[in-house]
Amino acid sequence: MLATVRHPASAPDGALPLLIVHGLFGSARNWGAIARRLADRREVVAVDMRNHGESPRAEIQDYPAMAADLAGVIESLGGRVDLMGHSMGGKAAMQLALTRGDLIRRLIVADIAPVAYNHDQSQHIHAMRALDLTGLTTRGEADRRLSALVEDPSLRAFFLQSLDLKPAGGPEWRLNLDVLERDMAKITGWPGTAGHFDGPTLFLTGGNSHYVRPEHRETIRVLFPHARFAKLAGAGHWLHAEKPREFEETLRVFLNA
Repeated sequence: MLATVRHPASAPDGALPLLIVHGLFGSARNWGAIARRLADRREVVAVDMRNHGESPRAEIQDYPAMAADLAGVIESLGGRVDLMGHSMGGKAAMQLALTRGDLIRRLIVADIAPVAYNHDQSQHIHAMRALDLTGLTTRGEADRRLSALVEDPSLRAFFLQSLDLKPAGGPEWRLNLDVLERDMAKITGWPGTAGHFDGPTLFLTGGNSHYVRPEHRETIRVLFPHARFAKLAGAGHWLHAEKPREFEETLRVFLNA
């Protein structure tokens, strides 16, 4: 079973739980602030995907396996949820919706489409592997060392959320870098899953992102006939980090419609 971080509702009104699924190199921890704010009326549960965070290490990282992991979590929560996934997590959420739509009431897909992409994220794995962990005791020093390998400070901060400084044997990444690198083509790809999900679906994208293109809409509408589309102006692929309040409010409006 995947590791989860649960945020109980502060004033529950009977709404289904919201399950949040992070993207590649992420974790449930990345979603803490948004999850806590959305937990005013419903329980919000964020997962660590396989080979990420505190979840089990596995020998495969493909979307059928990731969707099966999510199904197990949903069944443990009562059998039906509202589901939101970002990037890799959005693809896993779509895979689940197309194969086990009975588990999902409403679906939010954040800045990803059900298509194969030709980009490769392996360079980030190479940077994480190249980080010298010897004698590392502070996140500030880790950031200084990683800056020689990753120029973008926001990207460094994101990666370093997955660096554990406290193990007895010394710092280590909370990521199974070997499997993620080996299965990178499966992660950036798409298994071509057939079927359709008839529930309400929101494709929420960053206005400055190019992950969901106009030519993807026909494919999306075949698989998700009740899809709606919305953009967050001024945001890129990491729209929830760049525009957290706008992201949160858009989810709230859609979930409560």
